Amino acid sequence: MIDTKRRILLKGSLGAGAIGVAVGAGLLTPRAVLADWPAAAFKAEDQASALKDLLGSDAVEASDKVKIKAPDIAENGAVVPVTVEADVEGAKSISIIASGNNTPLIASFDLGENAIPFVSTRIKMAKTADVVAVVQTPDGLLSASKPVKVTIGGCGG
Repeated sequence: MIDTKRRILLKGSLGAGAIGVAVGAGLLTPRAVLADWPAAAFKAEDQASALKDLLGSDAVEASDKVKIKAPDIAENGAVVPVTVEADVEGAKSISIIASGNNTPLIASFDLGENAIPFVSTRIKMAKTADVVAVVQTPDGLLSASKPVKVTIGGCGG
């Protein structure tokens, strides 16, 4: 038992040491490893700015092809379950916006070429507001929204 734990510790230490040597020698730079992300879009204080920074346009068209599922009343704004799906061909990305938050862009999911346009996650909402889903397609941006009432302890708010 102790021998197994010691072996795991030694293997982990060896791996961490090898990565440290590679970084120190300049063979592995964090810039080459870390993905680029649209910081300006996630720091934007309004929906239009966030969409322009993220997708290049804020011209969204409401569509019944985009379906958003969220609770009517969320008892805890810290964990609001949201599911978005779209019945469109060639969807490139799905973004989720909580319009009442100080920084409304919550998440953006880039989809692969043959991916089914479906995401499910939990978001944080500061107050009662609309949750907006924006699906990027080759023809433009499609959206749907759903009002979610955030309560404190289920007592109203």
